[in-house]
Amino acid sequence: MNNAIFIDRDGTINVDKHYVYNINKFYFIDDVINAMIKLKKMNFFLIIVTNQSGIARGLFTQQEFILLTKWMISYLRLYNLHIDAIYFCPHHIQGVIKKFRKDCLCRKPSPGMLLDAKYRFNINMPTSYIVGDTISDMLAGHLAGIGTKVLVRSGKKITKETVKMANRVINSLASLPNLINKQ
Repeated sequence: MNNAIFIDRDGTINVDKHYVYNINKFYFIDDVINAMIKLKKMNFFLIIVTNQSGIARGLFTQQEFILLTKWMISYLRLYNLHIDAIYFCPHHIQGVIKKFRKDCLCRKPSPGMLLDAKYRFNINMPTSYIVGDTISDMLAGHLAGIGTKVLVRSGKKITKETVKMANRVINSLASLPNLINKQ
């Protein structure tokens, strides 16, 4: 079985500018690329799991999201960094785009994206990590059976309930390799 780091995108990998879908508004958080390189060297699968309700809300299209994602993958390749998979949920129950307006099993806190990756990559969930900046990330990790839930302080309001759900709280994904090495 394989170990994975499931990583939320907005607020964890890039600065959360509220519905980021444009390359010109996408900024990697300091040192997250180096952290992901270290995590790959530690033999973790890197799997991005991201809710993208802006698609259902009509704020941007699925094609715009895919274009940004392809750019991000290409940019990371400049650092010889391979992301093993990117899962995204375009749905929202209050969406204005009819085909994306629904309750689904992939939107975090539901564990659908994580469980799909588990079966695709033969992931050992109890020895894997989820890293994100919301309670939805922590709950999805819990429901998927992920052993370590790591909350990132991204500037969003963090409730006591969110902190309680997390096993660790860090300031940035950049801290994760050191945290793992100390365990």
